[in-house]
Amino acid sequence: MTKDRHPLSVQVDRLFDDWERAWSGRDPAGFEPLCAEGFQYEDPLTAEPLHGPSELSRHAAHLWESFPDARLNRTGERLTDGTFACAPCKLLGTHRAPLGGLGPTGRFLVVHAVVYAELRDGRLLRARAFFDVHDAGLQLGLFPKPGTASHRALLLLRGFGLRS
Repeated sequence: MTKDRHPLSVQVDRLFDDWERAWSGRDPAGFEPLCAEGFQYEDPLTAEPLHGPSELSRHAAHLWESFPDARLNRTGERLTDGTFACAPCKLLGTHRAPLGGLGPTGRFLVVHAVVYAELRDGRLLRARAFFDVHDAGLQLGLFPKPGTASHRALLLLRGFGLRS
Protein backbone atom coordinates (compact mmCIF):
# COMPACT_ATOMS: atom_id res chain seq x y z
CA MET A 1 0.00 0.00 0.00
CA THR A 2 1.46 3.37 -1.02
CA LYS A 3 0.77 6.43 1.04
CA ASP A 4 0.14 9.66 -0.87
CA ARG A 5 2.48 12.45 0.18
CA HIS A 6 1.12 15.82 1.19
CA PRO A 7 1.97 18.55 -1.38
CA LEU A 8 3.81 20.55 1.32
CA SER A 9 6.05 17.56 2.04
CA VAL A 10 6.88 17.18 -1.64
CA GLN A 11 7.73 20.89 -1.89
CA VAL A 12 9.96 20.71 1.23
CA ASP A 13 11.67 17.59 -0.11
CA ARG A 14 12.55 19.45 -3.32
CA LEU A 15 13.81 22.45 -1.33
CA PHE A 16 16.07 20.34 0.90
CA ASP A 17 17.20 18.16 -2.02
CA ASP A 18 18.38 21.38 -3.71
CA TRP A 19 19.96 22.54 -0.41
CA GLU A 20 21.93 19.28 -0.16
CA ARG A 21 22.85 19.51 -3.85
CA ALA A 22 24.26 23.04 -3.35
CA TRP A 23 26.41 21.91 -0.39
CA SER A 24 27.52 18.66 -2.05
CA GLY A 25 28.08 20.22 -5.45
CA ARG A 26 30.23 23.05 -4.08
CA ASP A 27 27.88 25.43 -5.87
CA PRO A 28 27.83 28.91 -4.28
CA ALA A 29 25.15 30.05 -6.74
CA GLY A 30 22.99 27.07 -5.75
CA PHE A 31 21.94 28.76 -2.50
CA GLU A 32 20.49 31.89 -4.13
CA PRO A 33 17.20 30.41 -5.45
CA LEU A 34 16.60 28.60 -2.14
CA CYS A 35 16.75 31.67 0.07
CA ALA A 36 13.92 34.13 0.69
CA GLU A 37 14.63 37.83 1.07
CA GLY A 38 16.03 38.41 4.57
CA PHE A 39 17.51 34.89 4.78
CA GLN A 40 19.60 34.05 7.88
CA TYR A 41 21.70 30.95 8.62
CA GLU A 42 23.31 29.66 11.83
CA ASP A 43 25.22 26.57 12.91
CA PRO A 44 27.53 25.81 15.85
CA LEU A 45 30.51 27.22 13.91
CA THR A 46 28.99 30.63 13.14
CA ALA A 47 29.56 33.29 15.80
CA GLU A 48 26.50 35.24 14.63
CA PRO A 49 23.74 34.60 12.10
CA LEU A 50 24.87 34.85 8.48
CA HIS A 51 22.74 37.15 6.34
CA GLY A 52 21.87 36.26 2.79
CA PRO A 53 23.02 33.56 0.42
CA SER A 54 26.36 35.30 -0.26
CA GLU A 55 27.44 35.04 3.39
CA LEU A 56 26.25 31.42 3.45
CA SER A 57 28.30 30.75 0.30
CA ARG A 58 31.44 32.17 1.94
CA HIS A 59 30.81 29.98 4.99
CA ALA A 60 30.34 26.93 2.76
CA ALA A 61 33.54 27.76 0.86
CA HIS A 62 35.54 27.29 4.09
CA LEU A 63 34.04 23.80 4.42
CA TRP A 64 34.75 22.99 0.77
CA GLU A 65 38.35 24.16 1.12
CA SER A 66 39.01 22.02 4.21
CA PHE A 67 36.90 19.05 3.08
CA PRO A 68 37.11 19.01 -0.74
CA ASP A 69 35.04 15.82 -0.95
CA ALA A 70 32.35 17.12 1.44
CA ARG A 71 28.83 16.00 0.76
CA LEU A 72 25.52 16.41 2.56
CA ASN A 73 23.17 13.41 2.52
CA ARG A 74 19.59 12.97 3.60
CA THR A 75 19.17 10.59 6.56
CA GLY A 76 15.42 10.55 7.17
CA GLU A 77 12.00 12.00 6.52
CA ARG A 78 11.69 15.77 6.34
CA LEU A 79 8.88 17.25 8.42
CA THR A 80 6.88 20.40 7.79
CA ASP A 81 3.75 22.25 8.80
CA GLY A 82 4.11 24.70 5.91
CA THR A 83 5.76 27.41 8.03
CA PHE A 84 8.61 25.42 9.57
CA ALA A 85 10.53 22.41 8.30
CA CYS A 86 13.06 20.01 9.71
CA ALA A 87 15.52 17.93 7.69
CA PRO A 88 17.83 15.27 9.16
CA CYS A 89 21.09 14.85 7.25
CA LYS A 90 24.75 13.96 7.58
CA LEU A 91 27.90 15.67 6.40
CA LEU A 92 30.68 13.42 5.16
CA GLY A 93 34.17 14.38 4.05
CA THR A 94 37.91 14.02 4.46
CA HIS A 95 39.84 16.76 6.26
CA ARG A 96 42.50 17.69 3.66
CA ALA A 97 43.32 21.37 4.31
CA PRO A 98 43.63 23.66 7.37
CA LEU A 99 40.44 24.46 9.25
CA GLY A 100 40.85 27.41 11.59
CA GLY A 101 44.04 26.63 13.51
CA LEU A 102 43.86 22.88 12.82
CA GLY A 103 46.12 21.47 10.13
CA PRO A 104 44.80 18.76 7.81
CA THR A 105 44.34 15.45 9.61
CA GLY A 106 43.44 13.27 6.63
CA ARG A 107 40.62 11.85 8.74
CA PHE A 108 37.22 10.99 7.34
CA LEU A 109 34.39 12.73 9.17
CA VAL A 110 30.71 11.83 9.49
CA VAL A 111 28.59 14.41 11.32
CA HIS A 112 24.87 13.89 11.74
CA ALA A 113 22.83 17.09 11.73
CA VAL A 114 19.31 18.44 11.74
CA VAL A 115 18.44 21.57 9.78
CA TYR A 116 15.48 23.45 11.26
CA ALA A 117 14.10 26.13 8.98
CA GLU A 118 11.43 28.78 8.76
CA LEU A 119 9.90 28.98 5.31
CA ARG A 120 8.46 31.87 3.33
CA ASP A 121 6.83 31.33 -0.05
CA GLY A 122 8.49 27.93 -0.46
CA ARG A 123 11.97 29.25 0.27
CA LEU A 124 14.22 29.33 3.33
CA LEU A 125 13.83 32.42 5.50
CA ARG A 126 15.87 31.16 8.44
CA ALA A 127 17.88 27.95 8.67
CA ARG A 128 19.77 26.60 11.63
CA ALA A 129 21.88 23.45 11.52
CA PHE A 130 22.32 21.55 14.77
CA PHE A 131 25.22 19.12 15.08
CA ASP A 132 27.61 17.75 17.69
CA VAL A 133 30.82 19.77 17.48
CA HIS A 134 32.41 17.67 20.23
CA ASP A 135 31.88 14.46 18.24
CA ALA A 136 33.40 16.14 15.17
CA GLY A 137 36.41 17.10 17.34
CA LEU A 138 36.74 13.50 18.51
CA GLN A 139 36.67 12.26 14.92
CA LEU A 140 39.36 14.78 13.91
CA GLY A 141 41.55 13.78 16.85
CA LEU A 142 41.21 17.05 18.78
CA PHE A 143 40.00 15.26 21.91
CA PRO A 144 40.94 11.88 23.37
CA LYS A 145 38.43 9.08 22.85
CA PRO A 146 36.25 8.30 25.90
CA GLY A 147 37.59 5.46 28.04
CA THR A 148 41.23 6.02 27.17
CA ALA A 149 43.94 6.98 29.67
CA SER A 150 44.22 10.36 27.92
CA HIS A 151 40.49 10.96 28.38
CA ARG A 152 40.67 10.07 32.09
CA ALA A 153 43.66 12.40 32.53
CA LEU A 154 41.76 15.22 30.83
CA LEU A 155 38.76 14.67 33.11
CA LEU A 156 41.06 14.68 36.14
CA LEU A 157 42.64 17.96 35.03
CA ARG A 158 39.20 19.48 34.52
CA GLY A 159 38.22 18.55 38.07
CA PHE A 160 35.85 15.66 37.32
CA GLY A 161 37.95 13.03 39.14
CA LEU A 162 38.68 9.56 37.86
CA ARG A 163 35.94 7.52 36.22
CA SER A 164 36.05 3.86 35.42
